[in-house]
Amino acid sequence: MIKIATTTERLILRSWRLSDRDEFVRHLNTPNVMRWLGGVQDRATASAAFERIDGFERDFGHTFWIVERKDDRAHLAGEMLGFCGIKRVNAAGTEMAGQHEVGWRLREDAWGHGYAKEAATASLALAFGRFAAPHVVALTVEGNDASRRLMERLGLSRRADLDFTDPRFGPELNPAIVYRIERDEWLV
Repeated sequence: MIKIATTTERLILRSWRLSDRDEFVRHLNTPNVMRWLGGVQDRATASAAFERIDGFERDFGHTFWIVERKDDRAHLAGEMLGFCGIKRVNAAGTEMAGQHEVGWRLREDAWGHGYAKEAATASLALAFGRFAAPHVVALTVEGNDASRRLMERLGLSRRADLDFTDPRFGPELNPAIVYRIERDEWLV
């Protein structure tokens, strides 16, 4: 059964269907989308990621939800744009492990339309409201300027003191750069 996490003016954030996996891989497992995320994933790596996404939803009630467009005359209503939401940092062996993390991944043709900011704003509202997070982090890497700018527009602050080496990635994607926002800083 599909559960709607939240809606915005243009978007629906909802739970995953099994059938979403193939569409997600087709549109979001591309060299440009995965540039700062470890590169295009093989089927086994993608399957493990889907299992983690399902596990976050089951164990915590939140995850990186599917982002769909409500209605857009140029596209079919309900078209999958990617994912966005709140999960727990899964960088085992680091101080960040288990903390609330806001994150997003959108298909290339959805970039530059404000969807990531809209979905992330709604996700942060859920994190601090429904899920009572004391703070939320966002993670990126040095070269991912677009994500860093969005983190700043969302009100997150750069926290170099929290940067860490993520053992899942090599030197080209380390250190993990941390941004953070406290509950009392959230004004939305």
